[in-house]
Amino acid sequence: MILVFGGTTEGRKVVQLLDGAGKKYYYSTKGDRQRLESNYVERLSGGMDAAGIVAFCREKGVGLLVDAAHPFAVQLRENIKQAAVELGVPVIRYERTYPARDTAFIWCESWEEIVDYLCEQNIRNLLALTGVQTIPRLKSYWCRHNCWFRVLDREQSLPLAEKYGFPREKLLYYEEGEGIEKLIERIRPDAIVTKESGTSGYFEEKVKAAVEKRILVIVLKRPPVPEAFYTVRGENGFRHQLERLLPGFFPLRTGYTTGSCACAAAKAAFITLVSGTVLRNCRFVLPCGKEMELPVGLVSREEGRVTYSVVKDAGDDPDITNGCEIRATVNFNTTHELRFLPGEGVGVVTLPGLGLEIGAPAINPVPRRMMEEELRKLQSFYKISQGIDIMLTVPGGKELALKTFNPKLGIEGGISIIGTSGVVKPFSAEAFVATIRKEIQVAGALGCKHIVINSGAKSERIVRERFSELSPQAFVHYGNYIGETLKIAEEEGISRITMGIMIGKAVKLAEGHQDTHSRHVLMNRDFIVTLMQESGVEETVWEKVKQITLARELWSLLPQNHPFFELLVRKCQEVCAPVFKNGSLEIILIPETSEGLLSPDFLFP
Repeated sequence: MILVFGGTTEGRKVVQLLDGAGKKYYYSTKGDRQRLESNYVERLSGGMDAAGIVAFCREKGVGLLVDAAHPFAVQLRENIKQAAVELGVPVIRYERTYPARDTAFIWCESWEEIVDYLCEQNIRNLLALTGVQTIPRLKSYWCRHNCWFRVLDREQSLPLAEKYGFPREKLLYYEEGEGIEKLIERIRPDAIVTKESGTSGYFEEKVKAAVEKRILVIVLKRPPVPEAFYTVRGENGFRHQLERLLPGFFPLRTGYTTGSCACAAAKAAFITLVSGTVLRNCRFVLPCGKEMELPVGLVSREEGRVTYSVVKDAGDDPDITNGCEIRATVNFNTTHELRFLPGEGVGVVTLPGLGLEIGAPAINPVPRRMMEEELRKLQSFYKISQGIDIMLTVPGGKELALKTFNPKLGIEGGISIIGTSGVVKPFSAEAFVATIRKEIQVAGALGCKHIVINSGAKSERIVRERFSELSPQAFVHYGNYIGETLKIAEEEGISRITMGIMIGKAVKLAEGHQDTHSRHVLMNRDFIVTLMQESGVEETVWEKVKQITLARELWSLLPQNHPFFELLVRKCQEVCAPVFKNGSLEIILIPETSEGLLSPDFLFP
């Protein structure tokens, strides 16, 4: 059993993740203002001290605590820490995202330091954005100087302020989403003081207007998280740690792509090369913008060259690369370029159509960008002007590749370094379909009559822009199980489905294959030619189709408004219609560039 301490945006994210397991858990907040949509959570209101947490956890059999509370909830965090020690249970801290600390701001460790600074600098007019509870902390300042507090427009704000002796006429009431530009224009403060509350605490918005008006910004640093807590950032990091600490909570474990493993290894190698620091874990940014941390191991350190490895963990996905080592060797070069060099066990591209140069190592665009972005940031941080060489190697990769479709794709000598989201979701057919059913059931229980199904994160990012008004639960990944997903949606009473599909799956679906995984069905060039004949494509293009490696190359052969694509979608509709009989089905065909990037500008229909 899990007990979550929330009341924040991070708490809401934890709820969405835990709901995916379909199991009961507890969610504790000091008040009852936060609204949650969940079928599995049991709410607890009112603060708990350490003894109260211990008693509750023993009564309910809680084996894991999750701290998703406000970063400045210091007393609550101390209570959680004490309770965890007494109970002998682990704590996961779901941390916020914090922007880099601007050196132009004044960063303080304590309220006393802030007051001392205000007095030393003779700040005569202060705007405090730190909340009504912090009024006593600045009392020695506002008793002698002009000071304004922006506070939440809640019933208890005024009584609290008056209890602290603060003049009511100096209170400025805040409504969520309101900026401070007008306040600054009206009261013209010499400085503002705020907390390091992170992105979800609107930190950037609070300081933006002050920076533009060249007003001094004073920031109270966030308190440190206890070392015993397992600190994670982002949904994937949370799930990874939860699966490790509480095995079996989710039906299946998630894993990580070879691209994520390569990124962690390359970043760790660069840091050791430059700083000499040996890492055991390395944090990096996933394509979705969330941070992830993976364990890394130092393989070798020579003069001007460092190699790290990451052992690929595919979770419960039957991935052929599970358990293999992904190694990254990093050294400087005399150019200013970042180069990817061929390495043993990583395939080399020999045919066009993959979006990669012939002769280049088979490292797909997304992992390339991940590594480039991480190492460019480090270059800037360490002020390195030299170029960088990255060589990825996979011991045994040449033999593994023979069990994949790489030889047919013209990738020789090893596996590909792949991944669009950085995360591997479990792919066992029975379990995957069961997860789809659970997601659709949750969506239905929350009143979603319209769901949007996509193959994965890559297409969802594009389609989500078109349906931004829908709740997160309305978006479901079908993987390759299109027919099963439609059948489940029909059974669960979903009345409208929008399906985002890329052309690789579309040509398989249009031919009648409702399971589009490459283990079961490959692209049929003859079928594509038949569709071209029906839609009036010139015969010269038919011959080119016989030479393509991947279906996305069709986008370079025909204009996006060609009748061929209309016919393709219509054939997909015909295949799906007998499965989803009682609802409305819209199919959106998402174009790709030759580099594999999705276009948000053209959606069919």
